[in-house]
Amino acid sequence: MNEEAIRDDDPCYVISIAARMVGMHQQTLRYYERVGLIEPSRSRGNIRLYSPSDISRLRQIQRLISDLGVNLAGVEVIMRMNQHLQEAEKEIAQLRAEVERCRANHWQAQLPAARATQA
Repeated sequence: MNEEAIRDDDPCYVISIAARMVGMHQQTLRYYERVGLIEPSRSRGNIRLYSPSDISRLRQIQRLISDLGVNLAGVEVIMRMNQHLQEAEKEIAQLRAEVERCRANHWQAQLPAARATQA
C-alpha cells in the first residue's frame, strides 16, 4: 500500500472542514485561536490549516465546556496542566530508559571482575 497516512501534526484541514468535524462555528475556532487555546498552522496564503492533533484538542475543549461546564479560563488551565503532565510523563519514560541502560552497563562492567574473582 503506497498511501501515506496523515500524521497527527500534519496541517490538512481548512477552517470550514475543521469546524464541521467538531460541530463548532468557524468563528468559535477563530476565537479559540485569538485567546490562545489553539494554534493552527498557516498556509502561504495565510489560510488556517488544522491538523488531526488540533481537531483532537478542539474536541477536548468542547467536552470540557459542554460536558463539564468549564469556562474558557478553566479550559486554558486544564489544557496547560495536561500538556505539562504529558511532558513530565515523557521525561519520566526517558529517565527510566536511561536508568535501565546504566544498570545494564553496570552489570556488564561487573561481569569480568566477577569472573576473574571466581577463577
